[in-house]
Amino acid sequence: MVEALLEARNVVKQYGTVRALQGTDFSAYAGTVTALIGDNGAGKSTLVKCLSGVAMPDGGEIFLDGQRILLDSPTSAQRLGIETVYQDLALAYDLDAAANLYLGRELRRPGLLGMLGVLDKAAMRNGGAGALANLGVRLPAADAPVGSLSGGQRQSIAVARAVAWASRVIFMDEPTAALGVVQRERVLEVIRRVRDSGVAVVLISHNMPEVLAVADRIEVLRLGRRVARFAAGDVDVEDLVGAMTGALEASALGANDVEANDVEAGAQTGGEGNTNGGNGR
Repeated sequence: MVEALLEARNVVKQYGTVRALQGTDFSAYAGTVTALIGDNGAGKSTLVKCLSGVAMPDGGEIFLDGQRILLDSPTSAQRLGIETVYQDLALAYDLDAAANLYLGRELRRPGLLGMLGVLDKAAMRNGGAGALANLGVRLPAADAPVGSLSGGQRQSIAVARAVAWASRVIFMDEPTAALGVVQRERVLEVIRRVRDSGVAVVLISHNMPEVLAVADRIEVLRLGRRVARFAAGDVDVEDLVGAMTGALEASALGANDVEANDVEAGAQTGGEGNTNGGNGR
């Protein structure tokens, strides 16, 4: 069995009297799109915060390449090659694409000018153009303010920024929200290109057809726990909704030797059916 690149084991997170995560497990694999789905309040956002250094879990363990790690800030996650594309994109709309790609990581001119804080805009422009070209992103003008671009182009810039700095894992929170059909397809193609580069992609989405179109694996959260894992090719929208709502029990998903709160139905890319001896679908 292929070892997970990023893995969470028995993660607990509590806010006052509300226990958002109740011993949650999660795993993501290199060169694979793993969709993280669940109804509102299932704990998806909280889990992503814990795995990207935004929030510290109250219990449990997080592993990267089999080594236990401590993610006490977004910066610590970034140092380990973990990046996040937030739903609000976190872009500076008055700046161009290159400036946004290097936001917070600006390059300085060599020598005395760099010591004085002068930015190397030419190097950033060239680097930004290369990062966008690698993902097949085309812009009307390299120096156009991000605020003047379409929603799909902005989303692609946010993804390209994460890809430029992520070497291992990228979290994408609702990357196609509020996009049109054409723009959505372009963003999904960018996600596939990122996966093909060997990076582990974690997609958080409420759009089930979109999840089935782009994901290799699917993990389902309900009430702060992981309740099911699927190979995307083995399930349909009805199965996913049933797992999210609790309408499908473990027996209905073909799990004979696993607990009802952790259904394994072909977790690895390419689909292996039920890896615990069940009959699958």
